[in-house]
Parts: sequence; C-alpha cells; structure tokens
Amino acid sequence: MVKPSNLTPELYKLKEEIEEYARGYGLDFFEVIFELVDFEKINEIASYGGFPTRYPHWRFGMEYDKLSKSYAYGLSKIYEMVINNDPCYAYLLNANNIVDQKMVMAHVYGHCDFFKNNYWFSQTNRRMMDKIANHATKVRKYIEKYGEDTVEEFLDVCLSLDNLIDYYSPFIKRYEELSDKKEEEEKEEEYKIKSKSYMDKYINPKEFVEKIKIERKAEKEKKKKNPPEPVRDVLLFLLQNAPLEDWQASILSIVRDEAYYFAPQGQTKIMNEGWASYWHSKIMTTKALKPEELIDYADHHSGTLATSPGGLNPYKLGIELFRDIEDRWNKGKFGKDYEECESYEEKRKWNKNLGLGKEKIFEVRKIHNDVTFIDNFLTEEFCREHKLFLYNYNKQTGRYEITSRKFDDIKKQLLFNLTNFGQPIIYVEESNYENRGELLLYHKHEGIDLKLDYARATLENIFKIWKRPVNIRTKVDNKNKVLRFDGREHSEI
Repeated sequence: MVKPSNLTPELYKLKEEIEEYARGYGLDFFEVIFELVDFEKINEIASYGGFPTRYPHWRFGMEYDKLSKSYAYGLSKIYEMVINNDPCYAYLLNANNIVDQKMVMAHVYGHCDFFKNNYWFSQTNRRMMDKIANHATKVRKYIEKYGEDTVEEFLDVCLSLDNLIDYYSPFIKRYEELSDKKEEEEKEEEYKIKSKSYMDKYINPKEFVEKIKIERKAEKEKKKKNPPEPVRDVLLFLLQNAPLEDWQASILSIVRDEAYYFAPQGQTKIMNEGWASYWHSKIMTTKALKPEELIDYADHHSGTLATSPGGLNPYKLGIELFRDIEDRWNKGKFGKDYEECESYEEKRKWNKNLGLGKEKIFEVRKIHNDVTFIDNFLTEEFCREHKLFLYNYNKQTGRYEITSRKFDDIKKQLLFNLTNFGQPIIYVEESNYENRGELLLYHKHEGIDLKLDYARATLENIFKIWKRPVNIRTKVDNKNKVLRFDGREHSEI
C-alpha cells in the first residue's frame, strides 16, 4: 500500500495542477508521492543518497554534517530530492515559498519521466526503497552478531571498491553463460592402451582406465584459466571466487547491488538534470507562473543554471543542448545537405520548418546516456554560441588559464571525463598469477597513469577480500609495470 502524502491542501492542489501540465506535454511517469520535510530531514535523506533509511556507516554521518553546515552558513540549499522507484518518492523543503514548490514539482516530474523511460534506467530495481530498507536490516543484524568495528571495517573495504563494476553488463552479454548441463563425457577409448579386443580386459583393466581418467581431468582443471577472459565486474568475480564468510559475501553483494542501482544516475547526470530543467522551465513559463511570481522564479531558475566556478554545470549544459536539438530538428539543421553546407551565414539562417523538435528530444531522452548524448549532439556551432573552452592551472602564474577553444579538444575532454566517470577501467585478468594463487588485475591504459597512492590503497583493500597477494598490470611513465601488494609491502616489477 502506498504511503499517503503529508502535503497541505494548498500544496496538494498545486501538485495536481503541475501533474496535469506535465502529462499534457506528453511526460509519462510512475505515481509520484511528495513528502513535506524540514531542512534537517532533507539533509538526512540527501546524506543517505535520497533514501529515508540506510545501513549505519560513518560516511553518511559525515555527509549529513557537511550538508547541515553548508545550509546553516547559507552556502547551499537542497530544494528537492527524488528517488527512482515505483512509485517515485519526492521530498519538498517546507521552508520553500510557493514559487519554489511549483518549480520543484515540475522539475521532479521531469526526473520521474526520465527514470521511467530512459533506456539506461530500464534494468534498475523499481522497488529499491524496500530493498534498501532490507539491506539496512541485514547489516544491523551482522553488527549485532559480529560487532560494529568488524562490520564497519569490512564495509569500508567494500565501499572503497564499489566503482569496480561493469556499468554496461545489465545490457550486454559479455561472457558465455555456464551451461547447466554437464560437459560431454569423453569416450572411454581415449583413456585406453590400444590392443586386440580379446586382450583388452587384461591390458586395460577397469581400475587402470579409471585412474587415467582422473589424472587427465585433474590435469585439464589445472590448465584452465580463471577467468577464461578478462572480467570487468571485479566485485562479482570476488563474490564468486574469494574466500569470504557468508556475512562478508552478503555485505559485498549489498554494496554491489546498490552500486548498480546508482550507476545510471552517474551515466545520465547531464541529460537527467537537463531534461528536468527543460520541463520545469517549460511548465513554469507557459502554464504555472503568475505575473507576480516572475521575479522570484527568474532569480531561482538562473541560480540553478549559473555557470559553476569549479567547472561544468550539468543543469546548464543539459538544458541548452536539449533546446539546441529541438531547434535544429524544428528547422531541419541536420542531415547531409546541412552538414555539407560550407557557408556559416547560410547555416545560421537555415530553416526548413520541419517541426520535428519535440519528437526528437523525446527520442533522445529515451535511448541516450551522457556519453552518446555529447558524442552525437554537441556541435561546433553550439560550443561557439555558448563560449565553451578548456582551462587549466598554470603553476608559473598561479592562475587558471584558457588552454583551448577548439571544438575537437572540448568534445574530446568532455567525453574522456564522462567515460567510466573519468575513473580508470580495471579488469580481472587471472586468479592464479604465476601459478601462485595470486590475483592479477589489468588497467586499460588510455593515456593517463594510475594515481599510485590510490592504486596501492585499492590493492590493499582487494587483498583483504582475496586473502592472497594482488597485482595490477599497468603503465607508469609509458613503461609496462606490475604493481604488487603481498599483504605486508608494495613492490613494482
């Protein structure tokens, strides 16, 4: 049974109004339950990753403390929080004024439409609210049984490795599934010494044949490589092969499940926030906004889309790119003729009045993630119009300076930062490295070396799960290296 909302009658009426506008524009979402909370509660929910309850761990308390201080000092304020679930749960801050509440509701409906319809969320658990609560109950039971320090220490290890998953595995069958059928038995003749049929029972007695069969099978098992090909889901490999106690395997499985649930949010940050911002802007400016609310709305909307001093604002890039796609497909600014046109002025004035913009942005929302979104739809004209550039810190001058305005450089850097969230791509290569039962990992080097302090800390934590030495094959200063941790000290080969 769905929990009833605690909205005031006024806010509930506004909720129904905004929902009607959203559906009228073609948005399609699960039922949305809004909860009205104070700043302490919304900070607590935010520190738990958007859920009202999580398993106990110090990092949630640290995040809550950071959010609370930021709110108290006026540095930041959480306006909304929404969970990918069926039904979707969304939280409104009770201190917001009516204009903010309307804008937040419209923004939430944009998110909920994205959660339900975007391909990259299609494999997520739509009952994660219940599953997260079950995870919390399990961990608390382990704490009661094995002690808080023991469980928390193992949780620290697992959480430090939660990015070592295969983000695309829910959609791609990378490896042949193991068959439930037994392997076909080899013919008995293959184990026998050739002989005349009448001498067979003397030359190949049953005991002799069975002994040869066992020896051959043992030899084959020894030669088998595990895994047969590199595995990107390191956590799954550890779950299946590491010498874990039952409670440890359960906790590692919990961390892995939650990592896969949250992964699409990282894969679609620009698109998701851009889509929600596009629709709150559309709904507010065309339907929900009263004349006397215009200044408050403009102030808070512009704050959401302000350029971040630390780099990219996903809200701004996302909404502007969706608007650009809509404009291009309305005017026919795509296809062979447009791409081959060499006149900048002619391309600027290009308008075939096709009116395909709305259909196109809904299509884009359905099938893309941030990487394919940027790769397919970021254009040189867009970069020029929005004055995008690359910058870096100059140690000599002590200032940040523009390093490039070239479109290819900008796009390449954006895609690099978005691929695997800018984190190194790691595979399990072998579980019996050099025939010593050691784990060998492989770093897919793409021009940037591993941060050695991070790499060493990762090897140490994997050692705590694998219980034997752990190695990683990589490149350091363009030279092939194997970093190793044997449980006591680090070394390089």
